[in-house]
Amino acid sequence: MAIRSRSGNWLRVPVRGGPRPLPRLRRPALPAVFRGFAAAAALAVALAGCVEGAAASGSRFDPTGPMVHARISHTATLLSDGRVLVAGGDIGRPSRVGQDYAPPSPTAELYDPATSSFSSTTQMTIAHEGHTATLLSDGRVLLAGGAYAGRPIVTAELYDPATGRFRATGSMSVARLGHSATPLPDGRVLVAGGWDGAAFTATAELYDPKSGSFTATGSMSAPRAYHTATLLLDGRVLVAGGYGPADLDSVELYDPVTGSFTRTGSLGTARFRATATLLADGRVLVAGGLMGTQPLASAEVYDPAMGEFTATGSMTTPRELHAAARLADGRVLVAAGFDGNATLASAEIYDPPTGTFTAAASMTAPRDWQVATPLADGRILFTGGNDGAGTVLTTAELYEP
Repeated sequence: MAIRSRSGNWLRVPVRGGPRPLPRLRRPALPAVFRGFAAAAALAVALAGCVEGAAASGSRFDPTGPMVHARISHTATLLSDGRVLVAGGDIGRPSRVGQDYAPPSPTAELYDPATSSFSSTTQMTIAHEGHTATLLSDGRVLLAGGAYAGRPIVTAELYDPATGRFRATGSMSVARLGHSATPLPDGRVLVAGGWDGAAFTATAELYDPKSGSFTATGSMSAPRAYHTATLLLDGRVLVAGGYGPADLDSVELYDPVTGSFTRTGSLGTARFRATATLLADGRVLVAGGLMGTQPLASAEVYDPAMGEFTATGSMTTPRELHAAARLADGRVLVAAGFDGNATLASAEIYDPPTGTFTAAASMTAPRDWQVATPLADGRILFTGGNDGAGTVLTTAELYEP
């Protein structure tokens, strides 16, 4: 069985003990003529939308960078000094003969908002793609799991901005791809779920920066990968949806005090690879994602006080492989992705008081599987991804609210 995606069958699950194929991270190539027309049409729509949206709202996307390397399935983490660490992922190199995946990259780079430029930093101790990157309370960054050579890995490492170097730290007890990593108020990091190379897992573990080690904690009620995990204002973690190995609508809460998960109100629509954004009032907006092979336009909001989800206004277009970030004024920017037919440059804004989405300025170019990183000055940095024609991108852009 396989989970369908824009990048081909990127997560295959063996059936009844059969041979275990490798995850695929490359999309099937489109015919050259169609690819050219599709890219040109998408760019024309993007430019038109950018002009119209900017005129309507005053906000805009501007090019920045570019990055040193093209990247997809990477991470981009805001550091304490305002720079952004961009690490790993697939940098668009062709696969070697006989491989059905593109080798990940150990490279990393830093984005400086003051100069609008990227520069190389030291390499990771091992190449990762599909990993997590979590800012620790002491300013270091924990990078954990993901895939190497087509297999999920247990490896974790730390990046220290003071030295500009990566170093190994304790490994996870379970190999994980499609997992989540959430910083807790006490400085530890909750790592949950994922695919271990043979099965989806419900296990979870805690990373302690002081000891540099992972220890087991309570397991989730259901195995899941490509779920969302959001730190709530009360210190609990909301884990929603995912795939394992069917679309999930189940939701659970992790309590760091008891070290256990408990079920809470389910999603109205089963979905995986959605976005989840903490709102200023403590609620959580879950938007888009996949149900089966169909990208979703629907969105819903979780209220911790009630312990349940309620439907809210739908997005203007279905989206998966999109990105979402809360703006300084409390609204939420949702941008790019794939609508089931084409890669998107469009963006929209969710307004919590009205519960509605409205069109915003479009990005400078279509992209999916990009990463969105809120900067200290309120702008949002978008890095890398795929252009819809099979090209991994070096480009980056800034959303100017």
